[in-house]
Amino acid sequence: MKTVGIIGGIGPESTIEYYRGIIAGYRERQTDGSYPSIILNSINLKVLVDLITTNELEKAADHLVNELQPLARAGVDFGVIAAGTPHIVFDEVRARSPIPLISIVEATCKAAARMNLKRIALFGTRFTMQGRFYPEVFSGAGITLVVPEADEQEYIHDKYMNDLVPGIILPETRERLLRILDKMKEREGVEALILGGTELSLIIKDTEHNGLPILDTTKIHVARIVAELLS
Repeated sequence: MKTVGIIGGIGPESTIEYYRGIIAGYRERQTDGSYPSIILNSINLKVLVDLITTNELEKAADHLVNELQPLARAGVDFGVIAAGTPHIVFDEVRARSPIPLISIVEATCKAAARMNLKRIALFGTRFTMQGRFYPEVFSGAGITLVVPEADEQEYIHDKYMNDLVPGIILPETRERLLRILDKMKEREGVEALILGGTELSLIIKDTEHNGLPILDTTKIHVARIVAELLS
């Protein structure tokens, strides 16, 4: 049996969903009563957010590479970063990682390509919506990503960091997020939505909204992890 190493805690609420999802997905496919082998390194969210906020991306990459070392010493077969935003430095981290890594962005791109989607809205932290790490991967598959307008991005980022990360789930936040998606459908002609931050799947659990598929990156990443565990 393979063992997955998880860099978690960024944030804690979505890390719990990863753990639950991996176990459920594994046991759904492996029906002999066994459980997956998981090693979790739950790191300090504030350290990483501060480095990304101040654009100290080299230090952010150094920090993640250092946090992968205990997982490598524990003998995991592969690793994942259980969050979207840290993938802003994923290429640098993967190049220096002591273990193979599975990207949430690449897994989501493959899922979108299988659905023949070409124009997709992207929600996430400000760093995700304004970053190039999602568009660079998706453009290679001929998929265009569209982000909300500036005031909408500000709202999403604020609610993400100040409500969703600490586990505050409010119905009015969900309603506003879906209204933003409706506006983007009218304004930009988007065909689907990517929940580009793993905490967003805590508040938007729908698989579609007003005919638009919703791609839950946490579930997509978890499915890819389970497939690797069973490979």
